[in-house]
Amino acid sequence: MQWHCRDHIFDLQGRTRVMGILNLTPDSFSDGSRYIDPPAAIAHARRLVDEGADLIDVGAESTRPGATPVPATEQIRRLAPLLQALAAAPETIVSVDTSSAEVAAAALAAGARVVNDVTALGDPAMASVIADAGAGLVLMHMRGTAATMQRDPHYEDAASEIAAFLRERLARARAAGIAEACIALDPGIGFGKTARHNFELLARLEEITAIGRPVLVGVSRKSFLAAPEPLALDERLEAGLAAAAVAVFLGARIVRTHDVLATVRALRVADALRDARRGAPSR
Repeated sequence: MQWHCRDHIFDLQGRTRVMGILNLTPDSFSDGSRYIDPPAAIAHARRLVDEGADLIDVGAESTRPGATPVPATEQIRRLAPLLQALAAAPETIVSVDTSSAEVAAAALAAGARVVNDVTALGDPAMASVIADAGAGLVLMHMRGTAATMQRDPHYEDAASEIAAFLRERLARARAAGIAEACIALDPGIGFGKTARHNFELLARLEEITAIGRPVLVGVSRKSFLAAPEPLALDERLEAGLAAAAVAVFLGARIVRTHDVLATVRALRVADALRDARRGAPSR
């Protein structure tokens, strides 16, 4: 299985790829305003690469529950210094976390190779931007908006409904001219889902991987990890590593995380277990 992201192709048949998170926002649920200053953001991006991140997912608009939208012009302003700095290191693969076609176009023009769209082509102009650039695309499931998604989310069968949504958005993307090889799928853990929905979705992740495109999972530091046992934000590392490892064992090929080094180490074991399960030769 491969994931085509402009001039870069990820071979996902072997080790799981790690996407490092870099939030250029004053209101991220985890990082706050820690990296809104350009020098701090650039230094952190380089640190994530040194720790083993295969790509950096940069967002200039928070998607935490209750977050308010950020205008495209402000997102572009926040992104510009970092993208300019990283353009000098073409080996660093940048993903832009945005649902705005205007922001995506600006980021791709500055050298980004992936668009991580939490609304799965909610902006009618997004598909043409992706198709024209040949960029990688992450289609994510979210019920409602960031402002409304955690207001009593309800499903009859979360895993099957989310799988159906992702199949529909994949078909929409293909119909709009986006090559299937460029598309990855994200079930949207924590986006319009209760803790029970999130655990059920992870346990039945093979229903998402059966769609046939690489699956990206992001569980890092999320509140559902504290459901079995109360954990503060800075106490969720081990719980997140456990959830990520199970996701990889069940077929996830990309893991999005704040904690790159620990995740890389944990996923090498998860990869070995997954390979042993399917009878792949030892490496």
